[in-house]
Amino acid sequence: MIFLTEPLSGPSCIRINQSAIRPRHQQEIAIQKDHKSVYDKVGHHLNEHYFIPMTATILKQYSNQLLHDLNRSYFSPLSYHDQILALKQAKKVVSIQRKIKKHHLILRVTDKGYNFYIGTEKEFDKKVQNFFQDTNAFIELKENPFNKIQDNVIHLLNQIRAKKFILQWQCNKMIPNRIKCQLAHLYFNPKTYKDGIPVRPIENTIHAPTTNISNYLDEIIRPIFDKECQNTTIIDGSSLIQALHQYMRKGLFKSTTLFCTFDIRNLYTMLPQEGALNILVEFLNVHGYTKVKGIPLETIRLLASIVLKENVFVYGKKMYQQVLGGAMGSSFTLALANIFMWKWQKELVRRQDMIGEYYGRYIDDVFMTWNKSENELKKIIENANTWHPNIKLEYKIGKSLPFLDVLLTNINSTLSTSVYHKPAAEPYVVQGIH
Repeated sequence: MIFLTEPLSGPSCIRINQSAIRPRHQQEIAIQKDHKSVYDKVGHHLNEHYFIPMTATILKQYSNQLLHDLNRSYFSPLSYHDQILALKQAKKVVSIQRKIKKHHLILRVTDKGYNFYIGTEKEFDKKVQNFFQDTNAFIELKENPFNKIQDNVIHLLNQIRAKKFILQWQCNKMIPNRIKCQLAHLYFNPKTYKDGIPVRPIENTIHAPTTNISNYLDEIIRPIFDKECQNTTIIDGSSLIQALHQYMRKGLFKSTTLFCTFDIRNLYTMLPQEGALNILVEFLNVHGYTKVKGIPLETIRLLASIVLKENVFVYGKKMYQQVLGGAMGSSFTLALANIFMWKWQKELVRRQDMIGEYYGRYIDDVFMTWNKSENELKKIIENANTWHPNIKLEYKIGKSLPFLDVLLTNINSTLSTSVYHKPAAEPYVVQGIH
């Protein structure tokens, strides 16, 4: 079931800042942590893109001002009323924690939303086990392979550096930090907008041995995809509306025009690893690349391969290796999934282009227009469902369909658009969360 902070008929609850009632030493630790996080990101961005040295006076001034602002934010006293509210809510949180522990419940943020899901541990674990069985993408390991994985990653980087396939600074950027390195951790978010409330796997890979390689591959390859595939890429609901206005200006939008949306089930998890690597090299070749940032394509493939195949994570008290697809939570997985779909969708894009219809994709969600019979469109989509054993589609056809955050409706050849709220989404929009 779904747990909301307030009934739908009343206002949403915005939690009072609980940090204000913590002991001062805890607040000081939080300030230092926030300061380091923000300063490191800003400093590295300015250093990398604008060549501002980390020792520059302006960065020192920024650091001091940031620390001053954080101190003011944390230590500004709450009003008496807000202090009472914060204390009451803190007690309520402790009470909820006790009940969750007593009744063996779990509390999770929902997928694609900011609601909460609450259910029994047993019920949720059953959903997780169903996911493992349905995808068949993971194998349980008996021994901890962490040291071996870390050694494999470092050995590969040193090897291709010795052969001069990458530069020293590139090697340094991708090498894992032995002190901070650890296995990824898997968790699941419930898809409350889907029948039966299945789960989506998310890996926390921030300190995994392959994370730096994944980040660098994403940094150099994603811009290529964005440039070469912009005509079939939907960025957000607004960009889809703009594309449909262009479609209308061609005189193709009629009272009989149908919309079709479909999504690919578990795209990240179901990517065939070898097939995706082959398509990555093909994509770069087709668009005229023999090297990317000086790195040969075969080396790019090696780096991408180790990101996919050395993906081991902890879930509960067990360790698993992913043998199909890539980690949702690893930055390069999205770029690789997009490139795989570039190949998969070619026939659909070609057909749509031939008859002047629109085709656009947002990761694993596709939107199409259609001016022939609905049965013919169904046959095309059902045929597309057979193109690859791992890629399965769930589609809808109609004159009024939601896509992302937009509801699109064909009213006698006039396009009507409105904001779409998923039934499982929070019914309120707030300016800030405290």
